[in-house]
Amino acid sequence: MAKSSKDYFGLGRLVSIILAIIPITALICGIVTRFQEGKILAGVLRLVLGWNLIWLVDLILMIVNGRIMRLLNV
Repeated sequence: MAKSSKDYFGLGRLVSIILAIIPITALICGIVTRFQEGKILAGVLRLVLGWNLIWLVDLILMIVNGRIMRLLNV
């Protein structure tokens, strides 16, 4: 699948930041985004680890550069 210019389904930056602020939507959107990119292992790791530190890092990165963290880019 082609790389999108924005995370969270190609939505605008403001909408993505709003989704990233809410922990459960950030978790779900992060998992779905990684599965859409074809990164199965990264999606599973987000499912297991995405509720704590990854959420905070994703929130900061979404505000700063509009993209979520790429824990595994394999």
